[in-house]
This record gives sequence, C-alpha cells and structure tokens, in this order.
Amino acid sequence: MRHKLAAQLYTLRNEVKKDFESVLRDLSKMGWTAVQIDGLHGYPARDIAAVMKEVGLRAAGMHVGLERMKHDLDAVLEEALFFDTKDFICHSLPDGLQTPEGYASVRKDLLEVASKVAGTGYRAGYHNHDFEFHTSIEGKFALEYLLEEPAVFAEIDTYWVLKAGHDPLSFIRNYAFRMPILHLKDMTADGRQYFAEIGTGLIDFAPILKWGLESGVEWFAVEQDYCPGNPMDSLAVSLENLLKLEKSL
Repeated sequence: MRHKLAAQLYTLRNEVKKDFESVLRDLSKMGWTAVQIDGLHGYPARDIAAVMKEVGLRAAGMHVGLERMKHDLDAVLEEALFFDTKDFICHSLPDGLQTPEGYASVRKDLLEVASKVAGTGYRAGYHNHDFEFHTSIEGKFALEYLLEEPAVFAEIDTYWVLKAGHDPLSFIRNYAFRMPILHLKDMTADGRQYFAEIGTGLIDFAPILKWGLESGVEWFAVEQDYCPGNPMDSLAVSLENLLKLEKSL
C-alpha cells in the first residue's frame, strides 16, 4: 500500500508558496511516494515536475477550480502531461453554486468537461466537502447527484462525509471502481469535530483502506486542512500510522 500513499499539498500550502522545491525534497525524504497537486503558486509546472522526477515523487492527480476546468482546459491538460497524471479534480464550489440550480449547472459543466476528455485517458473528478449533503436534488444528496453519471469520477473525503453525519465506509462503497483517488482525513475525538492526523481520531481507517485496495483506488491522498503545529509533523504522524495499519491489512 505504501506506493499508493500521497500527501495532498493543500496541507502545506503556506510552505510551498515559500519554497516548493524544498517541500518536495522533504516529503520524499519522509517516505511519501506521491503528492497531489493543489495549485502551483506561480511556479512553472515544468520546473515542479522536474523536481518531483528527481526526488522520485509521482503525482496523484491535480486539484483544479471549476472555472479553469471550463475555460482553461488546454492549460490544465498541459500541466497534467508535465506531471504524468490522468486526473484533474474540481476541488470545491463557491457559496453561490450551493443551491439546487447551482448544482444542476455544475453537473452540466462537469459532464461537458468529461466529454471533452473522453477517450484521451484523462479523467475529470469532483472532491466533496460536507455542504453537498445539505441539499437534496431529485431525492438524492447533491453529491450523489453530481456523481450520478460515471463520466465524472468521485474523490470522496472521509472527514467531510463524517462531518455531514454519515459513515465514510458505507458511503464510499457506492463508488467502487469509480474512485481512482480517495481522500483520507481524520476527525478529532474530543467533540470539536476538527481535523486530525490519520489514526488519532474517530475514523477507523483499516476497513476503508482494505475496501480501497479491493475496489480500484489507485491513490490514498492524505489531507489535513489545518494542523496544530508544523504541517510536516502532522503528515509524518499520518504516514507512520498508515504504514502501521498496512501491516494489519
């Protein structure tokens, strides 16, 4: 499983803005196999890709805004080519689109983008938060509605599913072989429902990892939106605990 673990760079967004190359080198030394791109912060994709190749890090997809997916798709695909990845994923939605009408528009846009890359090997996806569970459309959660067509791939986040009041394992089972990247994120057990290092919170990741390995997950991307201290230390704890879990699978 180690070769399927990726650090989501949103966790290190402040650090990569200052020195992207050093962050990549440190993640490689820590033992990560891959990173998930979350913006380049002004750095050329070619240069970042070169450093990743040098230190042996692969790309577990890219998070991209919906507007870029719609209006700058050629540039998105060029970046994906540099990073040797198939996957570009819509990372979130602005508040104005979190309505039934907004979700209908987003679904239409995602399907149009997916149709443009059909047959090319590239895959368009959608990453959830908890707000997609707050709206129902046609008897489904907005997230289920957005992912109803197989052309749009799922990237489910375990923390946000739990935050919305649902069991992560039960929910992800609906997307077997439709989810090349699964987001691993834990929740504190102290009642705050805050972000936590993998293996230190409420979520039982062993059955989730087992399901993923049996159900077509190609990457397990670890993301921690906010960390109590140094984000590198948090990622080290998550990696250590995931490698311990690997022995029990």
